[in-house]
Amino acid sequence: MKMDQLTKLGLPDTPGVYIFRDAKKRPLYIGRATNLRDRVRSYFRADVIESRGPRIVDMVTKACTVTWQAQDSVLEAVLLEAELIKRYQPHYNVDDRDDKSSNYVVITEEAWPRVFLARARDLDQQIKDKALPYKIKKKFGPFPEAGLIKEALKILRKMFPFRDKKSLDSRHEAFYRALGRSPEGATGDEEARQAYLRTIRRLTLFFQGKKGELQADLKRQMRSSAKGLRFEEADQAKRLLHALQHINDIALLKREASTQFARGREFRIEAYDVAHLGGMANVGAMVVSLNGVRAPSEYRKFKISKNRNDDIAGLTEILSRRLNHPEWPYPDLIVVDGSKVQANHAEAILASRRVNIPVVAVTKDEHHKASKLVGNSDITKRYSREVIEINAEAHRYAIAYHRKRREGHMVQ
Repeated sequence: MKMDQLTKLGLPDTPGVYIFRDAKKRPLYIGRATNLRDRVRSYFRADVIESRGPRIVDMVTKACTVTWQAQDSVLEAVLLEAELIKRYQPHYNVDDRDDKSSNYVVITEEAWPRVFLARARDLDQQIKDKALPYKIKKKFGPFPEAGLIKEALKILRKMFPFRDKKSLDSRHEAFYRALGRSPEGATGDEEARQAYLRTIRRLTLFFQGKKGELQADLKRQMRSSAKGLRFEEADQAKRLLHALQHINDIALLKREASTQFARGREFRIEAYDVAHLGGMANVGAMVVSLNGVRAPSEYRKFKISKNRNDDIAGLTEILSRRLNHPEWPYPDLIVVDGSKVQANHAEAILASRRVNIPVVAVTKDEHHKASKLVGNSDITKRYSREVIEINAEAHRYAIAYHRKRREGHMVQ
C-alpha cells in the first residue's frame, strides 16, 4: 500500500480502531488510535523500519487497504481493539495475542458480582485445571497493556460503581463506597442488589461496544422514573447518560503517549521561529525534540530570501523549504510562535502539500512569556510543557543566528 492510496481514504482525526487488510479484505493488523488519520499516516514515514520494525513494514507492504471504526473516546477504542483482535486473530498482531502478561476483565457470577483484572496466563491455567475460586459470568480481553486497562477501569468505575476483587473485606468495601466507586446497599438489601445488577448489565453493554443500546436504556429509565415520581433515579440516569457522552479519558491519552515511547517510537516535535531587526538580516530556525529531549543535531537554520518586516512571510518560507526535504523525518507535532493566524498559515502550507501534522501556536504576553496555546485541546493539554520549552528554544536559536548574521553585515 502507498501513501497516495491512503490519502484518498479520508481517515478522520478522531479516536478509533484501524484495520490493515489484504487483497481479500482479510485483517492483517488491528490497532487503535487517539487520532486515526495521524496514526495510520505514521506507518508510511521514512523511518518506519526504525520506529516500528521490519515485521510492520512487511505488513504495510502486503496491505491493500485500510478500514476503520471511529469512536467517541480513546476508552471505547481500547475496548473495541481488544474485541476485534480476539475475534479475527490477525497474523501481525501476534505480539499482542501471545503476550503472557495480558489481563482479562472478569465479571463474576455471584449475588453481588465483582469486577476485576485477572492475569491471562493464570486465569487460563485455572480454567484448564478447573481450579477457579469463583464462577465467571463474563470476561473481556485479553488486554496486552496492563497499565492501560487499569486506567480504563478507573474511568469506568466512576460511571458504573462496582465491587472489586477485595470487596469481601468490609473495610476495603466501605472505603470505596465512601468514594462513590462501589454500590450503595447492604448484602441483604434486595432492592439495592437489583439496582446493582442493572449497573453490571450496563457495564457489560459498554464493554460489548453497545453504547447506543445502553444510552437508549438510560433514556427509558429517565422517562419511567420521572413518570413514577422517582426523581433521584431519573437524575442518576441523566448523570450517567451525560458521563457517557462526555467521557474524560485524559489519563488514557497520557498513558497512550508513554506507551508509544516505551515501544521505541520517538515522538518528534519541530518548532519554528523567525528573527529580524526592522525587516533586516531575516532568518528562520527549526529546532527539534525527540521524546521531550532536545536534539541539536536535528536543528536547522534558514537564511530568509527577502528582507522584510513580515513574520508570516518568513514562516511560510522556512516551513515550505523544510517540506522540500523528504529525507528529514516528518514531525508528529509542529510548534509556531504567534496566534491562530500563524497556526492557520502553517496548516494551509501543510494542506497544500497534502501533509497532515497537527500545529500548535504559542501566544506571548508583553513580557514575551507564553500565555496561551492555540491548537488541538488534547494535544495542548498533553504536551503543554514540551511545547512551551521547545518554543523558547526555537526563539533562542533564531535570535542567536540573527545576531551572527547582523554582526557579519556590520563588519562588511
